[in-house]
Amino acid sequence: MDKIAKITFCGGTGSVTGANFLLEIDGKKILVDCGLTQGYKIADNVNWDPFPYDCKGIDILFVTHAHEDHLGRVPKLIHEGFRGKIYSTEPTKALASPMLEDTAGILSKNEEYDLKTIYSDDNIKLAISLWQGFRYHEKIQLTENLEVSFLDAGHILGSAMIEFIYNKKKIVFTGDLGNSPSPLLPDTEIINDADYLIMESVYGDRNHESRNDRRKFLEETIEDNYKRKGTLVIPTFSLERSQELLFELNNLVEGNRVPVMPIYFDSPLAIRLTEIFKQYKNYFNENAQKIMSQEKHIFDFPGLHETLRSEESRMINEAPNPKVIIAGSGMSSGGRVVHHEVHYLPDPNNTLLLTGYQSVGTPGRLIQEGAKTVRISGEEVSIRAHIVTISGYSGHKDSDGLLNFVAQMQDVVKKVFVVMGEPRSEMYLAQKLRDNLGVEAHVPDRGDIVSLIC
Repeated sequence: MDKIAKITFCGGTGSVTGANFLLEIDGKKILVDCGLTQGYKIADNVNWDPFPYDCKGIDILFVTHAHEDHLGRVPKLIHEGFRGKIYSTEPTKALASPMLEDTAGILSKNEEYDLKTIYSDDNIKLAISLWQGFRYHEKIQLTENLEVSFLDAGHILGSAMIEFIYNKKKIVFTGDLGNSPSPLLPDTEIINDADYLIMESVYGDRNHESRNDRRKFLEETIEDNYKRKGTLVIPTFSLERSQELLFELNNLVEGNRVPVMPIYFDSPLAIRLTEIFKQYKNYFNENAQKIMSQEKHIFDFPGLHETLRSEESRMINEAPNPKVIIAGSGMSSGGRVVHHEVHYLPDPNNTLLLTGYQSVGTPGRLIQEGAKTVRISGEEVSIRAHIVTISGYSGHKDSDGLLNFVAQMQDVVKKVFVVMGEPRSEMYLAQKLRDNLGVEAHVPDRGDIVSLIC
């Protein structure tokens, strides 16, 4: 007999960030992700609106991965009464605590909404106490008719697609899908039998460079900066992009592909997260594991300086050029990189290298689109430095990659719901799926409710 499952799109529609989906299935109320909506700052005001559901009535929260736009509102969920279970992969649980603590450190300074009571140590500790980590493909039996497992999304360490099997029908939430092949991670798993798919679309309307091209562009950018005797500033996300970039730089430096110069890793959170990466190296791809078995210090190489203390960060300005600075955050909306941008963007000998997605309204997006000045840390900064974008280091599949992912299931999938992208990207990908694969693809709005026949 057919059964009905319902999905409410509570967040992550018409926006890359703010993933939050309510699945009502077999008597259970299940959330998939509870992330921050992020634009020109780390958390937009919409995050403090009431949740569109009773938090006390939620049984389980499944977290696809440890980026703030997928777990950043967990303390708010706790604050409003959630006492259910939190499930993710083992690495995601390990990464969650430092990520939430860092988010709390930033948001607790917000006086307008008194976020200290939400992002308190007690709420974070309670969240972690409710949290359970699982291995990929480990079966989680929620009810007699409902089984769940995590599949490797290849996006960041521990990232997962969540597969619900209910009444022999398969519902898959992709979370964020990795830009395979990755220097560190295995490729995104192939799924060929999903009945319903809720998928991301960050790069639904454009493609990246190839893996070889991105490494070549990185090498050329470093060499060009060296010849100009400038400073190369790389805003990067503390989780995954930083570690992937270190891995690539390790290969370039050890292989004598780039000139030796000081490289400053100026992100306390990224340094802390890198230690967790070392603990979960069995989650890396075969090549990365082989290299790590041969080289003891894979995230440490000649010329690399880690700057944990703020005074060490300030002293970077005194170091002679040429040099490279890797600092958070990836969209230039906070973190130590903003201080470096204020200092180095006005000089035409310097370079700013953008390697990840830049959300609408963020300083990174404005710089990428050619602004001559940008407001950073309360002051107008002239942009005379060279601006370089290498999209191949994005952690997300591009448009063709997303199409190929769905193509594996085109003969069986009944409906695809395109989410977690800017409106143009969502609409473009949905039309591409319809035209190229003949798939029934929808772009839901925030608050939409759909019923799935299972």
